[in-house]
Amino acid sequence: MTDAARDPRDGFVAALLELAQADPRITVVVNDSVGSSKLGPFQDAYPDRLINVGIAEQNLVGVGAGLANGGRIPFVSGAGSFLSARSMEQVKIDVGYAQNNIKLCAQSPGYAYGNLGATHHSAEDLAWMRAIPGMTVLNPGDCRETAAAVRWAAAYEGPVYIRIPRLKVADFTPDAPFEAGKALRLHDGGDVTIISTGIVTPRALAAAENLTADGISARVLHMPCVKPLDTEAIATAAQETGAIVTVEEGTTVGALGGAVCELVTEISPIPVRRLGVPDEFPPTGSETWILDHYGVSAAGISRAARALLELTK
Repeated sequence: MTDAARDPRDGFVAALLELAQADPRITVVVNDSVGSSKLGPFQDAYPDRLINVGIAEQNLVGVGAGLANGGRIPFVSGAGSFLSARSMEQVKIDVGYAQNNIKLCAQSPGYAYGNLGATHHSAEDLAWMRAIPGMTVLNPGDCRETAAAVRWAAAYEGPVYIRIPRLKVADFTPDAPFEAGKALRLHDGGDVTIISTGIVTPRALAAAENLTADGISARVLHMPCVKPLDTEAIATAAQETGAIVTVEEGTTVGALGGAVCELVTEISPIPVRRLGVPDEFPPTGSETWILDHYGVSAAGISRAARALLELTK
């Protein structure tokens, strides 16, 4: 892990500029969000390849579909709360059903707009997008992995949903090409497995260190690809550790926690504790406050792991 915290949006834009220079098909579509997406440098470099449709998310996705049909590779960028909710019918039909080559880029997902309240939270987006047939769902955890995920998405033929985090975190992932459907084992352990996704993984790693101090050996799997899952890594963890805690910035209903429960129920039934938002709307507050409120913190994850291990005795 590097020392300096970086904004993953910077990795997003840097990768797009690199891709656009090499491939004239790369095009960006935004919903009046050039500034919040940090796309100013792309607009300056390629003004004829950035289309701003205004605050019209359904049109945003529809224009992206038209560009894909015309042979472009559109990166459709907007606030995660609005891209996922307001345009869901277009995502279902124009992206999923049509299997168009569109890259949906959810800016500031999760609780990044926390102080603006539930209307601006995108706690449900990973669960919604998992339900779209053929949709690849990515949730990178740092600036470096975000850039790598964007490069991978550009080369992949098919619909992709990518969370572009806003919260600055130090890079904790290796400098390597992104692999969809692959987890990263960042901490070894045999007593319990912590499976996390996105920018909360550093909290999972801190929890593993806390547990080590208590004599508990915790494995940490970073899962940047929520669909398809790394079923082999999860199956191995279930068999070797016998207990799993899932950690995410969003709902536990149908997202990472739900996906892991679906899998282990079929292949190796074991106790699973899901940390995230339960079946409720998150309160208003900063992103870090909301995470802490739901126990998505080093202390909260450690408590969940200890409680789970008590059940297995």
